[in-house]
Amino acid sequence: MKLALNKVTLCAAAVLFSSAAFAEKVVNNTITLAEVKVAQQAWGEALINISNTHEQKGAEAAKTVAKQVLDAAYGYNMGAVLFKPTLANGEQTFRTTYDGALSYFVAGDKNFAQDGGFALKGWKKYEYENAGVYLNGDLALTMGHVHVTDKSGKTTTVDKTWGFKKDAEGKLRIVLHHSSLPYAAN
Repeated sequence: MKLALNKVTLCAAAVLFSSAAFAEKVVNNTITLAEVKVAQQAWGEALINISNTHEQKGAEAAKTVAKQVLDAAYGYNMGAVLFKPTLANGEQTFRTTYDGALSYFVAGDKNFAQDGGFALKGWKKYEYENAGVYLNGDLALTMGHVHVTDKSGKTTTVDKTWGFKKDAEGKLRIVLHHSSLPYAAN
């Protein structure tokens, strides 16, 4: 009987150890509402950081921070990002390249001469309010308002649509960024 118990014990231990050694890797790229809100808040904080860096250290330092923001938050490592800046028009209304987005935020690129540097406008406060959030696996879409306040206390409201997708490492990336000023009747 003692021998039988030892064989059962050994068999049970072998099953446990083998399942632990060959445990399935589970990948879950489902985006949560909490992750979306963290990403939206981080975007606003990054905008203010670029603006403050510009004021304190100048244009080149602000450009360095803007590159770090684009690298960390946007999905250019995954392909084209669908980016429509608030104050862009004409042939450069839509930006699908990293350089186009960088120029919009910090200006200084002769290929995008119309850009004034949206992130350089002295922003001090940021808030967002979602009208709706659509979550579908590794894709999330949001639509609502973004409110940015400059150093003089003037608040600008922007209509904002974002698309977020998880990359191969499970990090949320912006793959759609559409901004426009609210419609004003004549």
